Amino acid sequence: MHGGHRAARPRPPVGAHRPGGLVADRRERCPAPDRRPAAERRRPGRPSLGAPVRVRAALGETAGRYDLVGVDLRFVGRSGAIDCGWPVGFSVASAGVGRAAFDRQVVFQRDLAARCRSAVGDLLPYAGTRDSARDLDVIRGALGERRISYLGVSYSTYLGTAYARLFPGRVDRVVLDSALDPRRVGPALLPDQLPELERAFGDWADWAAARDAEWGLGRTRAEVEAGVWATVRAAAVRPLVVGGGPEAVMLDDTRVPVLVYAGLAGDSEAERAALAEQLAMLGRAAAGLPVTPSDATAALLRFLFGAQSSPSGSVSQAILCADGAASHDPEEYWRRIEARRAEHPLFAPLVENVTPCTFGDRPREAPVEVGRDTRALILSATGDPRAPHRGAVALRAMLPGSRLVTLEGADRHGLYGSYGNACVDGVVNSYLADGRLPRTDPTCTARPAP
Repeated sequence: MHGGHRAARPRPPVGAHRPGGLVADRRERCPAPDRRPAAERRRPGRPSLGAPVRVRAALGETAGRYDLVGVDLRFVGRSGAIDCGWPVGFSVASAGVGRAAFDRQVVFQRDLAARCRSAVGDLLPYAGTRDSARDLDVIRGALGERRISYLGVSYSTYLGTAYARLFPGRVDRVVLDSALDPRRVGPALLPDQLPELERAFGDWADWAAARDAEWGLGRTRAEVEAGVWATVRAAAVRPLVVGGGPEAVMLDDTRVPVLVYAGLAGDSEAERAALAEQLAMLGRAAAGLPVTPSDATAALLRFLFGAQSSPSGSVSQAILCADGAASHDPEEYWRRIEARRAEHPLFAPLVENVTPCTFGDRPREAPVEVGRDTRALILSATGDPRAPHRGAVALRAMLPGSRLVTLEGADRHGLYGSYGNACVDGVVNSYLADGRLPRTDPTCTARPAP
């Protein structure tokens, strides 16, 4: 025990004949008889250390009703983390501005897949959400509980629906924050985001245009968007150099769009300013000027493109590849890119690009279908660029006994306890306190833009 918490280490099988490790990380040390166990899972790829502490703060007085359990699922953190030994953190990349860049991506992504096959190929078939749901039930049993409550964010909402389907009698209260359409998981995840990405990018461009005096990115949305595209084209001719010495990072037309994508997950003043700072810096680099990134930007570049993040990227990609089948024909990806490029020149080459899944094996198991009897509280922002609101609406239709909390006017991924919307947090805490879903689907409103 340490810090008022205790760790458990149940060891379910990885596969039929393969032993492996799993950690139920940091259970709050107050297992009173009247407390309900609550598992919390954020996103694949990152250890959950500290997650119960963050959720406890959001729960407020309701926290006293629960034992909070953060979970490192298989192949994450202290649960037998896998590492493909990639030279980058994540496989997500754009196909660039033309065929030559796409062809280089085919070679690059094929190499990433080969590295995974060489390093952890025997484990990859067991990285899917079905297996994680089975692990979650092992944790429930290890805790000695008949039922658990579940809070999942982003991709982990699919785990919540999968667990409820596979183990229907073992869930109590279920909160699915920034919920995904379970029919769009796996390799289909990114292509499904394209319309929302464009809308979030346009909203950010409006914000930047209103602050042209500060950032110098353009006085209108069109000027801002054209400036970003000009930076991408410049990076295609000559990669942009960010920083100096051994810490310097080279950003070509396959990487600059990734930085933009990463900056569109939220619409707070700080998040939008961070993206503006990064693109202003890249504009100077495109003009041939030396640039030094801020500490925060340097950390983001290391996270996205540095080899030290390979374990996070490896497990995230392994889960995607195990959760759905991908086409193994690179030319099919090229045709999709070209079909959408004219309308979406910045993001179509990113979301439709080849990935390691293109060059991997087909999934061992079929995706988990949603069980209609699951009762859950679903959270979704209308402008979520990562989990489209239409997907949450579709999930609500698949789960007729559930309720959908809609946050209008927010381009935000991840709501409960992180966005600061009292309406959303209040609905969640009320449900977790008494177990009663709202009578109707609530609608909340985002805070006014500054």
